[in-house]
Amino acid sequence: MLFQNKSTSGTVNDSLRLQSLIVKNDYRIQPRDQLQIRNLQNIKYIVDEVPSAGSGLSGGGASSQGQIFEVDEDGTVALPALGHVAISGLTRVEATKKIEGLYRKELLKDPIIELKIVNLKVSLFGEVAAQGNFPLLKDNTTLVELIGQAGGLTANANEKNIKIIRGEGQIKTTTEIDLGDVHSISDPRTFLQNGDVIYVSQNKRAVRNDKFLTLSTIIQPVTLLLSTVLIIFTLRRL
Repeated sequence: MLFQNKSTSGTVNDSLRLQSLIVKNDYRIQPRDQLQIRNLQNIKYIVDEVPSAGSGLSGGGASSQGQIFEVDEDGTVALPALGHVAISGLTRVEATKKIEGLYRKELLKDPIIELKIVNLKVSLFGEVAAQGNFPLLKDNTTLVELIGQAGGLTANANEKNIKIIRGEGQIKTTTEIDLGDVHSISDPRTFLQNGDVIYVSQNKRAVRNDKFLTLSTIIQPVTLLLSTVLIIFTLRRL
């Protein structure tokens, strides 16, 4: 079962300790990141004066959610009316405040800028309702939130053994999370990072059933073969 209070002793102290250990892994923007930006005062464009997206603006693609801009290799992003803005190395919040400040200074009164990094994602496999890649559009998305987006765990899931595989290249780390423990909700290790792979394993009952089905698949042809041989042997003796 999920989120059981497995230990009554030291519950408050353990919770406070975990909370104090939480370090938010705010992603820092990098070259080639895809930024979705819009001015909430005008949902169509970043600035009211910018013409429609079909007019050939450099670097931007339009959608009902805002325009998409790619961060160049030099760490800048080309924005309407501002030109190239150095943004690499900033968090999403820092970048939002910087762009708001520049538009306020150059063009708009009290702009409200919304910025999302739309290329960040994690992969979820195993015993969940929906497997696949999921975007990280919100800062500090947790494992529990991701599983909720995927429709929850299946009946065959082992909630006590959920693996988060993290790292780049040959350097990988695997963290096991026990969602059967209520303290896992505040576990700082469950804040997801770009590129994480999450695997939800089967519970013991499901593993036993799979083994039984596999054994049955092997035994049935053998039994059929033995029955056939026995019939042939019997007929020859008649």
